Amino acid sequence: MKKRFFLSSAAVSVFGGLVIHFGFIDSDAQAQKNQATSAKPASTTLTAKVETPASALAGAALANAKLRNSLEWTFGGKTQTGFNIYVPLITHTIGTESGPDTADFALALSKWQEKSGLPVSGVLDFDTLDNLIKYWQSRRLGRAGLSASDLLLTAPIVEFYDPSRSPELLQMERETYAAYKRMIAAATKELDAKITSPGEKFLRIVSAYRSPEYQEALRKKEPNAGRGALAKNSPHSTGHALDIYVGGEPVKTEDSNRWIQVQTAAYKWLVKNAEKFGFYPYFYEPWHWEYVPKQVK
Repeated sequence: MKKRFFLSSAAVSVFGGLVIHFGFIDSDAQAQKNQATSAKPASTTLTAKVETPASALAGAALANAKLRNSLEWTFGGKTQTGFNIYVPLITHTIGTESGPDTADFALALSKWQEKSGLPVSGVLDFDTLDNLIKYWQSRRLGRAGLSASDLLLTAPIVEFYDPSRSPELLQMERETYAAYKRMIAAATKELDAKITSPGEKFLRIVSAYRSPEYQEALRKKEPNAGRGALAKNSPHSTGHALDIYVGGEPVKTEDSNRWIQVQTAAYKWLVKNAEKFGFYPYFYEPWHWEYVPKQVK
């Protein structure tokens, strides 16, 4: 009797040494087995086994260990080197606690690449980083405009990093402030008491609502600064954006300062928890978080 074999729509995948091997089943033999047991009709005839060779993952891990300090890319008109500063955001996004030099990271990244329609290698190359950045940016407000005055409130000065901050700079959108207070209450319970003690400044607000006029003054004051240029369309004018103190110099974009910031417990907590309260990061500035009501779950 002629044997019959069936192939499902699944395809063999080969990526970064991770190979899916498909095995075929004799459908007639399967049918006979079904009749002898539960009398169920022959079903799918394709099985799959996923192999993740240690050598393939080790190779990807080695590549990532090098690229974290050497990958060249461009942002804001400036050449950037490596992705070390963004490791907390990356690991959270791809769903792993492991660092870039590990096989676990390579495997998690492979799954994220596949889900995102990218070539699957487990290596954080230029295209993968570019897609991660696009994903992070897509979760932000995506808009800038003057908040109506009746939607703003003045928060207590005790919430701010600078106790001498001018009264007109203590405003923010009402829902944003309520969400911030819920977030800080959770952080106080979960973080080391030293970080959230009254004498510490971690997680206090550095800057909130800034009027378009104030933004224009900042831009004129520092016409050649990257932040000054971006201030033309600052989300701070919505009242939904907060600069939150996470360590180091509050709002300096030098790599050395941002490196200090992303290693603090306060920043890492925000990365893992802020979205629960509706806050999403601007990846380039560890201190900048935006409240996006429509994304609150």
